Amino acid sequence: MEFDSALEAAQCAIEIQRTLAKRNHDVTRDRRIELKIGIHIGDVVHRNGDVYGDGVNIASRIEALAGAGGICVSMDVERQIRNALEARFEKFGSADLKNIKLPMELFRIVLPWESGGKPARSEARASKKSQLPALAVTAVLIILALLVAGWWWIQRSNKNQQSVSAHAVPAAPTNAPDQKSVAVLPFVNLSDDKGSEYFSDGVSEELLTVLQKIPGMHVAARTSAFSFKGKNATAQEIGQKLGVAHLVEGSVRKSGDQVRIAARLTRADSGEELWSENYTRNLKDVFAVQTELAQTIVEQLRGRFAGADAGSTAKEKIQAEVQAAEKGGTKNVEAHQYYLQGRFFENRHSEKSAREALDAYEHALALDPGFALAWAGVAQTHLWFAAFSTEGGQKRFDAHLASARDAVARALSIEPNLPNGLLARATIETNFDFNWNAAAQTLSRALALAPADPNVVIAAGNLEIARGNVDRAIELYRKAVDLDPVSAQARTFLAFNLATTKRFAEAQAEFPRVVELNPAAPWAHAGLALSYLLQNKFEEAATEAQADAGEWCRLLIVSCARWGQRQVKESDAALAELIKNDAETAAYQIAEVYAYRGDKDKAFEWLERARRQHDPGLAGLRKDPFLASLHGDARWNAFLRTMGLADDQLKTSAR
Repeated sequence: MEFDSALEAAQCAIEIQRTLAKRNHDVTRDRRIELKIGIHIGDVVHRNGDVYGDGVNIASRIEALAGAGGICVSMDVERQIRNALEARFEKFGSADLKNIKLPMELFRIVLPWESGGKPARSEARASKKSQLPALAVTAVLIILALLVAGWWWIQRSNKNQQSVSAHAVPAAPTNAPDQKSVAVLPFVNLSDDKGSEYFSDGVSEELLTVLQKIPGMHVAARTSAFSFKGKNATAQEIGQKLGVAHLVEGSVRKSGDQVRIAARLTRADSGEELWSENYTRNLKDVFAVQTELAQTIVEQLRGRFAGADAGSTAKEKIQAEVQAAEKGGTKNVEAHQYYLQGRFFENRHSEKSAREALDAYEHALALDPGFALAWAGVAQTHLWFAAFSTEGGQKRFDAHLASARDAVARALSIEPNLPNGLLARATIETNFDFNWNAAAQTLSRALALAPADPNVVIAAGNLEIARGNVDRAIELYRKAVDLDPVSAQARTFLAFNLATTKRFAEAQAEFPRVVELNPAAPWAHAGLALSYLLQNKFEEAATEAQADAGEWCRLLIVSCARWGQRQVKESDAALAELIKNDAETAAYQIAEVYAYRGDKDKAFEWLERARRQHDPGLAGLRKDPFLASLHGDARWNAFLRTMGLADDQLKTSAR
């Protein structure tokens, strides 16, 4: 097809794929129709009812790389439409196209409903391409490959083997995954309203959360499962990266008061579909659909691979487990949608999105004050502000902490065994109240209720750090990474504590992964700088720290590194900036600098200020390498006692 503009061509291609995605949503796998689409700008020569030219050849080669259901465009097209099209582009890289000279830069248009294999490279060859001539008339070409010739044979032969284009299937992991392991991928939003994405995300996230609490189930964590959103990854790749044997995927189409949810369970090693179902319900019945989905998936996994009894007793047991996992919810449809919006924004981990999350949770509670999960969401959001926001200083910090306490109390008064509520309470007890004995009891309950929740496992690791048990903490952080391999938070805690215990090689291998996952995370760069600092590689430390998004991290490392280089003026300048900007929110880091410099009086002065300000950094003081110079001072144990540590706890030692 030919168009007068690149934008028209791209809009047509997207609409074609959108329409087919909706059509395929309602049919069985063996009756789906899928297209590959390639778009390029170039010369078109018409001759005897056919078309010729380099432009046509390039478009046809690009089409072959698009992947079923995908759209691939040349750099010339991407340059013209990047600011005019409401879609995201993903750089495909440079490809050598068959019979075309010189490699070309290609891009994919990322479609929110995509699933399946990555774009193929089977047409790429080592050959050359001549430069396109200057054209008097330019046409935009769309080349489509209709995957329907030999359709039933192709689809049926692929029923038991996921197509992976021209890529080799990744080697199986050394240890085969547990057959009761599963990842719930983000359900695709097929609603006409793009703003409904929070709803499709919420459906899959709530299903994941319920399955995570079922005894004997291993469920990939949300961060890891959602990392594949909008990406063309094969079932094998997802299964291998997440360490799971099965995938749950699906789509959601919401129209007015009606919602249609399609779900399927597949084998990760082959893509073979084990079970699928479509549910069309009134929106108010979405809760029943989610419950039914969870029960069916547990039944399928236990029935197929655990040799479980499929009788009524087994079904009743599964129903009871699912109902227990769903505690703390609401039956108010509108409140439920606001809650899903809150989760959607909370998971973005930014100050702007935290405000949006808080607003959504409060709307949910205005509609249903007995919505325990929404109260837990309010608590977690206020704790995020207390831990990471510097806006408003001490006054705002105190207000957020007080609001978090109130929300936790309300959540647990409604549902005492709510893991989210217990996690928020344990966070307050560990990081702000320094009541570590109480935190241990709270986390024990939370872990019993949600042993596979990586956030609960991280909290347990943080508590062990507070109590001085660093080796045990590192074990827990490793477990959190295993549960959630692409969680920047889990890897940051692991890498940071590997550095503080002088396991520098391991730490320096982990920090680049943190940067890759979330370069804006505090300590992503400063953590690597810390490992250099502790090895007296001062210039490397100062240089690496400059890239960190957390100002307090950067200034801490730079001040210490310059002090180590005996550049006192530069060290003083960084410390002065830290005190000027962050005295009310980074008192602990200021104490660390003074302790590193050997100024014990100032260090203890700022530690006491940090205690009064409930600075969460104090939870790590027991094994903090910056504070090592203070351990022989008589004031050290006295200060620890003010933190609530008894004499027997002061004897705790760990590497």
